[in-house]
Amino acid sequence: MAHGPGDIVVTGVGLALPGAETPAALLRRTADPATGPAPEPFDPAARIGRRGHRYKDRATRLALCAALDALRNAGLIPPDGEEVTVPGDTVGVVASSNLGNLDTACLTAAAIAERSAMDLSPMSLPNASSNVIASWVAIRHGLRGPNLMLCNGATSGLDAVHWGATLVTAGRVRRAVVIGVETHNAVVEDLLGRPADELLDGAAALVVEGARWAEARGARAAAALGPYERRAGLTGCIAALLPGGAAPGAWFTPERYTEEPAEGPAEGPAEPAPVPRSVPRYDVTRAVGRASGALGVLQCAAAVGWLAQAGDGMGGVSGPGAVAAPGAGTGTRAGGGPGTGDGAASGVGDGVEGRAGIGAASGAGGRAASASGAGNRAAFGAGSRAAPDPVAASAPAWVAASDPASGSAPAPASRQALITSGDDTADAVAGLLLRPTPARCHRPPAARAPLSAMECSR
Repeated sequence: MAHGPGDIVVTGVGLALPGAETPAALLRRTADPATGPAPEPFDPAARIGRRGHRYKDRATRLALCAALDALRNAGLIPPDGEEVTVPGDTVGVVASSNLGNLDTACLTAAAIAERSAMDLSPMSLPNASSNVIASWVAIRHGLRGPNLMLCNGATSGLDAVHWGATLVTAGRVRRAVVIGVETHNAVVEDLLGRPADELLDGAAALVVEGARWAEARGARAAAALGPYERRAGLTGCIAALLPGGAAPGAWFTPERYTEEPAEGPAEGPAEPAPVPRSVPRYDVTRAVGRASGALGVLQCAAAVGWLAQAGDGMGGVSGPGAVAAPGAGTGTRAGGGPGTGDGAASGVGDGVEGRAGIGAASGAGGRAASASGAGNRAAFGAGSRAAPDPVAASAPAWVAASDPASGSAPAPASRQALITSGDDTADAVAGLLLRPTPARCHRPPAARAPLSAMECSR
């Protein structure tokens, strides 16, 4: 009997953003940023009500909204409830925010300096703690696994996804909620020197889970986490993730990333692009604002939308936010991965019934599409494999599955999303590959005996 978690998969996504309620909608906004009036700010009260949230700061309320949606999307919370239907100690929380409670901390310090600590409200003072966001999410939903808060600069969001996956891989939990949230206010605007309309006011959340546990409870996965790298430079980080110059299907770039035109500057040839210029680029921050510690989680959510569209044979979205670098040719674009869909079926394991999923509807075993310039398409049922990608087969583009022992077929790089964030001028660039889900996560779970009293609760 295998005891490891297998691949780490994404089984739920939640968003608390103005104008984007789903991964597909976030991808569309990223591909074609709105040029008209800005959407109305997200209203947490409309999602989670006002009761019990009077003294919580805005970042915490946004995080609670995104986490609730992600847990429901993963089938871990019923539509009419807030408590998880699995043991609370099997779920951890990892949150990322660099600026979320900055206003509370600054105002608290100013009040103490100008008057005294006696003037502070005992109801609002807990918000000055840097881990208040992760703590409230855990308290609200009864999540008793490890609880981490990251404030790690430009890479913080991807670092949080990595640490959530690490908790699962290490056996500390079976699944983790990963949250990225930032908001803008007078204190944040003054610190960054930017107006509010350039800054994110929202949150995103993912549920990352061991494929074994997701399969056991009948959950449908939307994506699988590939390797993670953290390097001193963008080029080195990408080369480590995609050796041999393999081209991903899409590249979610660092915040406001720009590269030289293909013809290069007047005084010499252009620097080689870290990713082939035919690969579509997506900059999430041009749609939702500069995202700081929330960026990596937002990028993963948008990449889930890209994988769902690729799995439905659409291959991606074109538009100002999803274009090849200047001067690039049409190249080859490929997308794929089993599609997933919402449904309801009985599941076993962890005392859960229900099946949840994200993205495009799937058939008996999902669909995969691989597209070259002509846009070839292949559909398959349960237990079968997609036809080899002729483009990927001709180049060193096959990237091994994260768990070779799990039996997952490797996915070609052209069917994976490359996600990078960080500052290329400093020792702070993180990268992650998001892949189509393992085929076994789309098969109905086999019945199994109940856990014995001697087995580990996790």
